[in-house]
Amino acid sequence: MSQFQYKAVSEAGEVLQGQMEAASVEEVIGRLQDQGHTPLEALPADGAGGGGGFAALFKRGPFSGDQLAQFTHQLATLLGAGQPLDRALGILLDLPEGEHAKKLVERVRDRVRGGNSLSSALDEEHGVFPKLYVSLVRAGEAGGSLEETLRRLADYLERAQQLRGSIVNALIYPAFLLAGVLGSLVLLLAYVVPQFVPIFEDMQVPIPWITAAVLALGNALQAWWWLILLLLGGGLFAWRARLRDPAMRLAWHARLLRLRLVGPLLLKVETARIARTLGTLLKNGVPLLSALTIARQVTGNRALDAALEAAHEQVKGGAGLSLALGQSKLFPRLAMQMVQVGEEAGQLDTMLLKVADTFELESRRAIDRLLAALVPALTIVMTVLVAIIMAAILLPLLSLTSNIQ
Repeated sequence: MSQFQYKAVSEAGEVLQGQMEAASVEEVIGRLQDQGHTPLEALPADGAGGGGGFAALFKRGPFSGDQLAQFTHQLATLLGAGQPLDRALGILLDLPEGEHAKKLVERVRDRVRGGNSLSSALDEEHGVFPKLYVSLVRAGEAGGSLEETLRRLADYLERAQQLRGSIVNALIYPAFLLAGVLGSLVLLLAYVVPQFVPIFEDMQVPIPWITAAVLALGNALQAWWWLILLLLGGGLFAWRARLRDPAMRLAWHARLLRLRLVGPLLLKVETARIARTLGTLLKNGVPLLSALTIARQVTGNRALDAALEAAHEQVKGGAGLSLALGQSKLFPRLAMQMVQVGEEAGQLDTMLLKVADTFELESRRAIDRLLAALVPALTIVMTVLVAIIMAAILLPLLSLTSNIQ
């Protein structure tokens, strides 16, 4: 018998943590389910502490986000074709690229052949598969609908990857453009402008203030570049240290949601993500309180996480989901109205998925609008700054030419 640390959600929606003596992870999960709890993780006491939030989908590991979605979809397809689970996993051994991923699938298959459930086999990988993933698989096993659950999970993962991909792709060009702007300015100020200093000194003509300012900036950048980098690095380190304070992080994340251009986009992305998570969990039979607890792993915004935590307590006290979420005044009004309609019609899970579809579409439109404004703005800024530097260089030369004439 070994000691295991576990985390589970009770029927009342409370997060339970503790230790249990058992022969295997499977036994720990079975006991928790017999007690009416929804297991989130069960780890050997000497190896506990692995990560497992939704962000694990996008961290480097045996599976990339796209590979995990493909693996899930292929597994659902094979199960739908009547293949036993262990044989389906054996067929999928050649799906992932990389030896590490193949060994992972092989370990999962061997555990299933040894009598473990799929959810337990996945959970024993200690954070490779997110808690959300394992919880949905476990719910599908309990409801006897593993194939359908895997299909929904694959759709969930694919949509999450599509949304993430659209954001990354939209920001690639502005990021390169911004890097080009900064690189060009540094090159001009640190290397080109200082070359004109001896020329201007030999000319013995009055130097315009704009030229003097640009020359001073160029000389400072050339002489003190190391100090500037040190100050920037120190400032970034200090800022990250401040954000480790929960109160500071909460205030900063709340302010991010109120920013004029970025705030609405962040809110739409997070609303879509939370709604799809809740809808998928409810669709697979996970109780609402447990779903709210699991959904907190999805958002990277501490203000929305706190709103979900507060909503959990209100729902636990008997309030409806729309009323509980609306109390925070953070979520979009349209989303709350759609959730209320879903509650009144008894189709909360379906309506939450529609909320996700709606705000994913709105997110893409907002990204397109932001990109359409950002690229010309960066181009104009770069043009103006380069023009100022060139004017600062040319004005003394023009002054010298006029004096000669």
